[in-house]
Amino acid sequence: MAVAFCRMLRAAGLRLPPSSTINFVQSLGLVGVESRSSVYWAARATLVHRPEDLELFDRIFAAFWEQETWETVASETIAQDVVLALDLGDEDDDDDESDDEADGPDGDVQEVRFSSVEVLTEKDFAQCTDEEIVELNRLMSAMRFTTHQRRSRRLTPTRSRTGRPDLRRTVKWALRHQGEPVRRAFQQPSSRPRRLVFVLDVSGSMEAYARALIRFAHAAVSARSRVEVFALGTRLTRLTRYLNSRDPDRAMHEALPKVKDWAGGTRLGDGVAEFNSEWAVRGMGRGAVVVVLSDGWDRGDPELLGSEMQRLHRVTHELIWVNPLKATPGYAPLAAGMAASLPHVDRFVEGHSYASLEQLANIIAVE
Repeated sequence: MAVAFCRMLRAAGLRLPPSSTINFVQSLGLVGVESRSSVYWAARATLVHRPEDLELFDRIFAAFWEQETWETVASETIAQDVVLALDLGDEDDDDDESDDEADGPDGDVQEVRFSSVEVLTEKDFAQCTDEEIVELNRLMSAMRFTTHQRRSRRLTPTRSRTGRPDLRRTVKWALRHQGEPVRRAFQQPSSRPRRLVFVLDVSGSMEAYARALIRFAHAAVSARSRVEVFALGTRLTRLTRYLNSRDPDRAMHEALPKVKDWAGGTRLGDGVAEFNSEWAVRGMGRGAVVVVLSDGWDRGDPELLGSEMQRLHRVTHELIWVNPLKATPGYAPLAAGMAASLPHVDRFVEGHSYASLEQLANIIAVE
């Protein structure tokens, strides 16, 4: 119920990061739901971040939690795509209940549908309007990225007796007891974040998706450490330092002018060869998760691209190719560059919508 209420607030236009929903659920666990006042103030303290949102919040709270008619809220066109039907149960209309209806906590029948955000997250970036792209960029800025861990050669102390004996600490403790090893110390290999590298195709055929993919890469840079971003068209451009800003608009303003070949031609083979020689094989790609975001269209030699992808695959932990065209009905990887690269790719996934990028975030978070 709490999560549904938060989704309703988002659909109405309130800005709610995922952390606000978590804080609201935790606060309800502390204050309970028996008192109307407790629920109201818990919601207001955790979900309202701007004074101008208070009036809208109060109306939606009344409609959702106090079961007032939704028309009082919808009449001011707060969210035209959110439909809330409440049956207070005063009339016998059991025969009219549909499969979409569910009983509320007091036996009331409630029907809640949220279409705007759900439909938007599934929509192809190439078909989105400018306003929808702005909304998707806002959602991407709040996207969660789990740190991908790898085992390090460094050792760290542990309380487990299954680790390696730590002679230095054991002797140090023994000196406190006249040289008797009363207490033994152990250590085990530590873990460190695995590097994540994005190589983004910014050619003309990828123009409809490139901006959204760079936003996705910026969200990864902001959320975790050891992330590198490169733009690839007719040349290779490193964008990591320009995407370090927490402000996504500022990061895009600084990064995009550095890409001199934006919406130009494509030379994937030469670009991947430069990436291998200058960055990947020398250390950046070793043991890393490398994500190539491209439709596979290439004006260069496909054999060169295939050999360089094979070379890259040998040094990476996982090589992922994200192709926005993969979601197209009847799609087949017939482009010469895509066909040459596919045998050397660990995962071949979609990247045409926000939902597909959410799945990509889950993939790169799993070791």
